Amino acid sequence: MTLTEPATGANRPAPELSNEHRWIGELATAVSEVIIGQGELVHGLTLALLTGGHVLLEGVPGLAKSLAASTLAGAVNASFARLQFTPDLLPSDLIGTEVYNAKTGEFSIRKGPVFANFVLADEVNRAPAKVQSALLEAMQERQVSIGGQTFVLPDPFLVLATMNPLEQEGTYSLPEAQLDRFALKLVIRYPSKEEELAVLERMARTAPPLKVRSVVTLDHIRSARAAVDRVVIDPRLKQYIVTLVHATRDPKGSGLAELAPRIRYGASPRASIWLTLTSRANALLDGRTYVVPGDIKRVAHDVLRHRVIPTYEADAEGITSDKLIDRLLETIPVP
Repeated sequence: MTLTEPATGANRPAPELSNEHRWIGELATAVSEVIIGQGELVHGLTLALLTGGHVLLEGVPGLAKSLAASTLAGAVNASFARLQFTPDLLPSDLIGTEVYNAKTGEFSIRKGPVFANFVLADEVNRAPAKVQSALLEAMQERQVSIGGQTFVLPDPFLVLATMNPLEQEGTYSLPEAQLDRFALKLVIRYPSKEEELAVLERMARTAPPLKVRSVVTLDHIRSARAAVDRVVIDPRLKQYIVTLVHATRDPKGSGLAELAPRIRYGASPRASIWLTLTSRANALLDGRTYVVPGDIKRVAHDVLRHRVIPTYEADAEGITSDKLIDRLLETIPVP
């Protein structure tokens, strides 16, 4: 048996599994009615929906990062909150706070915008680390603590954060601990000439922009996530994922000595978890009930680019995280 064929035995998924992704086409169509092009962006956001992973969107201003996040949330019949991150933002503005009632002499809890199914953290790297860190508990534990009490967040809960490149004025570096909580980092590119012309035709008018149609329910998402867990991944592919991630931490021991002086930090075990989950989701999107090596390579850059940090020397040579990941994928043998 090759790894392009489904596994045999007791782990074979149920025949109805391939039907779980049918609503994805409707979602992509609804989003494309508002967003021009950006197929990779829509694909990455769909993977996040299927796996429950938070997403970091990076790109220069004007590339529809915030519009893409709000459009995705609008296509799902769920609660949505947007918070603009600014240098004077406080943690309580995000998660909520205790409010004193002078008449009763008691404190009550006022919940913040984080209590929504979809939370758009717009320009997240324009707020200081103290505010960014307030997201950590919410992103990892799906809960927040206010006034000594713990409150569970809605299910599903997804953070869609946008950020400008660090070269932009007024930006801060995100803490590594927070970066690692994002399942995917999607880099938004400039549109082609044809796509930009289509943007003009749709957006260069005084009429309000089109609103996305709501085509997905929360039950759809929960059902699809259960289907992702039933997608088969061969043990040899699991070993390939672990080998790939381990090579980011010990490139010399993995036969990539030339990368040792170019990688400052490697990927954590969360990278292995998200490579597995998103490769399963990618297989489901392709209508398969089993993972092939191409699924892992398809999602590798989005999962690893914010976890594999180049050294200053690599930056000076123009070697980016994506180039380092390219080298890893070229060198690590596929089973």
